[in-house]
Amino acid sequence: MMKRRKQEIRILRAWFGEHIRVVLLYGTEVLIMFGLAALYDYDGAMRNMSYGVALTVFFGMLYGIWDYLRFRRKCRILQEVVTRSGERSFCLPEPASYVEELYHKITDAIESEERDARSEYDEKKQDMADYYTMWTHQIKTPIAALRLLLQGEKQPLEELFKIEQYAEMALHYARLDSISADLLFQTQDVAAILRAAVKKYAVLFIGSGLSFRMDAFSVHAITDEKWLSFVFEQILSNALKYTPEGSIQIYGLNRQGERTEGEAAYIVIEDSGIGIREEDLPRIFERGFTGHNGRLDKKSTGIGLYLCKQILDRLSHAVRVESRMGEGTKVIIGFLREG
Repeated sequence: MMKRRKQEIRILRAWFGEHIRVVLLYGTEVLIMFGLAALYDYDGAMRNMSYGVALTVFFGMLYGIWDYLRFRRKCRILQEVVTRSGERSFCLPEPASYVEELYHKITDAIESEERDARSEYDEKKQDMADYYTMWTHQIKTPIAALRLLLQGEKQPLEELFKIEQYAEMALHYARLDSISADLLFQTQDVAAILRAAVKKYAVLFIGSGLSFRMDAFSVHAITDEKWLSFVFEQILSNALKYTPEGSIQIYGLNRQGERTEGEAAYIVIEDSGIGIREEDLPRIFERGFTGHNGRLDKKSTGIGLYLCKQILDRLSHAVRVESRMGEGTKVIIGFLREG
């Protein structure tokens, strides 16, 4: 209510500001006429002029009220246009003068330039995404060849795996904005997708010397296999990276939050690693945020968890992280049951 009243006052002041010069000019002319009548002392001139002035003021007030209502309506339309998103020129009121018509043309020109710039930006962005996609697919060929050459060589094979992982991250990051067109929702065995991710990371689990346990549980949900698999891989990668010793375990929780070997509503990936500072927890899903752990690990980019959160949001899966410094981390992913 207060905001609306302030807007009405601003409109009234603006209208007075536009018409004050006309009112002052008219008042000056009336004073000059009265002065001349008094100077020459015309018989009955003062009285006759007063009648004319009164009639002029009356009709002027009627015109002023009509003009103010018209001005007020135009201001309200313009205020609505300001709050709109996208192109606004189609919503502008019809120009009432040549100056307003010129303003319309300026607005049209600005929006046309903005459309061209946006189109050019989208085209460049798509070109970049296409390049990243092509580069990632091309680099997979020499990686696969090196993998064959390094079979049995433990340390080089681990480093090669990391190269492949970074290439996959670049590919998914480039595709993130167009993920909606790439999603294929089907009822999936989520536990099987997770087991496949664990198997893929077997070489790193073996090389880490950590103890590993994955409970027998089942989760069925409507999701996208490829993108969800990438999320699991990123979380497993973080668990391995920040757990120098100890264990990593994966288990299911029912809707009451109890550990279960049956149908689970949540999957927990828990490690006994270095943990996350309490003040860093609210920001771990922000793009580029590395926090205290990232400053320790100079190679951290702050992209992995950001990608995970963006993907899980689009898949309509919940995610939260529980952690204490020096006591490990739990990543808990929630799934909607089929039906």
